[in-house]
Amino acid sequence: MFGAERGQSEVLGEVLLVGVAVVVAAVLTLGALGFGEEVDDPAPTVAESSGELVADDGGFDNQRVRIYHEAGDPVRVENVEIAVDASDACEKRGRIVGLPTNTIDADENVRGADIFDGRTGQAKGALDDEVFAAGDVFDFRLASGACELDPGDRITVRIVHTPSGAVIVEERLTAS
Repeated sequence: MFGAERGQSEVLGEVLLVGVAVVVAAVLTLGALGFGEEVDDPAPTVAESSGELVADDGGFDNQRVRIYHEAGDPVRVENVEIAVDASDACEKRGRIVGLPTNTIDADENVRGADIFDGRTGQAKGALDDEVFAAGDVFDFRLASGACELDPGDRITVRIVHTPSGAVIVEERLTAS
């Protein structure tokens, strides 16, 4: 009779030992795979934005793109890129990188098609500031010779938060 009770104790002990081994293995696996590390901060949230696009009218403001930050988190300008898809207007796409800057230099600040006006002072507003916050504007020009815009032409402008890869602003603009 004592042998039967002892058999149950041994089986129960082995089950508990296997359970402890499984829990220890799971904890070590999670630690090795990095699930125990801190998660990166999420991308900032630009709750509301707007934009405008002026067609090539030969005037001072022609080919000008403005993206307004109306509400939401402030964003460090060094952590963003501006992607412009002008495929519908001139079949080109380009990105402004290496911000902040007041001159969009083709070698330092442009990836993809160089459709941007690189003259000094053509990058205005928050493009040459530290922070893009509510009330600020990204203001730049597309070069007439590289991508001529007529009234009704459309472009898409995306502001990408580079540390997270998240698109924090996307504006589809029609040239007026």
